[in-house]
Amino acid sequence: MFDNDPHPAGSIDRVLWDSMVRLCPATATGLYDAFTPTRSAYRVGTRPELERLVQALDLADRSEDERVEAVVRFAAGLAPSEPEVLDRMWFGGSEEEIVARGSDWCTDVARVACGLCQVAGLPSRLVILEDTGRPYSGHTIVETWRDGTWGAVDPVGNLVYRKQFHELATTWDLMTHPELLDAQPVHRPGPGARRGQFSWAAIANYPLGALDSVDYSAGAINQYYRTILTMSEQGWPGGLRWLFGEDHAH
Repeated sequence: MFDNDPHPAGSIDRVLWDSMVRLCPATATGLYDAFTPTRSAYRVGTRPELERLVQALDLADRSEDERVEAVVRFAAGLAPSEPEVLDRMWFGGSEEEIVARGSDWCTDVARVACGLCQVAGLPSRLVILEDTGRPYSGHTIVETWRDGTWGAVDPVGNLVYRKQFHELATTWDLMTHPELLDAQPVHRPGPGARRGQFSWAAIANYPLGALDSVDYSAGAINQYYRTILTMSEQGWPGGLRWLFGEDHAH
């Protein structure tokens, strides 16, 4: 699927995917230790429109956890009110552009949430998930650093993952203890509610910078994704399956 991604070569989404590190027993300690700085490096004044959005969320005098919950709620509301016309779909762009056009594409929504959290002073990073037992079941979520630990959130599903007693749950917690997923409140149906979604994961750092610091080019839908989304709209007649032989690719 990465080979057929609609984002332009060199764009921020492609760069992030190329830089991701798989989360597994060999890397878990490092990824939750020094891989991502636990102090937000965002420079005030760099992204004024995102700062205005954060200010509008009225995050002052709220706890770190409450700030994250507010950002996640906002990001979950980016979905267009009407179904998108496939031939007019765009992927990526700057966070400001994504907010302006609306999106329910997980990579777009996760990047907006990740950026807004950083503007709000909360270190954040992207997590790419894959249900290895289901075709076309990738998903992107966010981890934020607050109250001295990383915690996973799903901005598309408006979900903050937790363990018992309101403790934050990391992606690694959810991978190694999938029973935790059964206890999560489901605010919106979506891929983040499935156990299998956490069968594979990778983490990418995304330090939010100035608009001219990276390539924020957006990409139009291609034939590969048009076919997949058309089948999804039709309810996958004949059952969910790989359409282009990806399961046999080397």
